[in-house]
Amino acid sequence: MCRNIRPLFNFDPPVTEEDIRSASLQFVRKISGFHRPSKANEASFKTAVDEIASASARLLGTLQTAGPPKNREEEAAKARARAAGRFGAGVGRYRVFQEDQQKRDFA
Repeated sequence: MCRNIRPLFNFDPPVTEEDIRSASLQFVRKISGFHRPSKANEASFKTAVDEIASASARLLGTLQTAGPPKNREEEAAKARARAAGRFGAGVGRYRVFQEDQQKRDFA
């Protein structure tokens, strides 16, 4: 699964049309291999995004759960904690390296 596509069901606040469209765009980008389609493929690309967004909205509208809605901020914090545990201090060291590199580039 594409890492940029996040679960959209059973969250508080509820998913927006923009969230669904963004996920649909990411999905079409992933399966087509295009970040931005050529002029020749632009209509097909847009149609695919529209159709996937429509199908996703219908799906999310009909799904049911007995569980309480999840809080987006709490879930994001849990994901950050999992990433920190998975990547450890290496992530911070890389960020420091990037900042040092930027300072040298602009000096």
